[in-house]
Amino acid sequence: MWTCQFWFMTVNKRVVPIITVKSIEAERRNHAEVLGLVELMNHGWIVTFADVSGAHQVFLMTRDPTAPVNPQASIQGDNVDAAYATACARGLEIMDELQDEPWGVRRFFFREASGNIINVLSHLG
Repeated sequence: MWTCQFWFMTVNKRVVPIITVKSIEAERRNHAEVLGLVELMNHGWIVTFADVSGAHQVFLMTRDPTAPVNPQASIQGDNVDAAYATACARGLEIMDELQDEPWGVRRFFFREASGNIINVLSHLG
């Protein structure tokens, strides 16, 4: 009898929605002034906005520079390699292969059954 072993990643950091926008500058005031969010990080193509505690976040993204598509959510955990192995074993459609990015994360994207693209990551180091 054949069995398949699955490895799991513990989501212990954050789950963040990603909103694709034409211009971060055009949306900045909406998130800051209307929603009362503060900017935590800005790479030019992606910005993190959060409440004052930093616990509740949203990303605005123009175009991911190293991926073929923009994801709709980002899920950060402790073992992205385990999540990738399980995604592959389950036959999920991998939209962006597991790789280390220059901004300090190891990540991959998969397409869920509804068509949404999910960015799964762990921070390096």
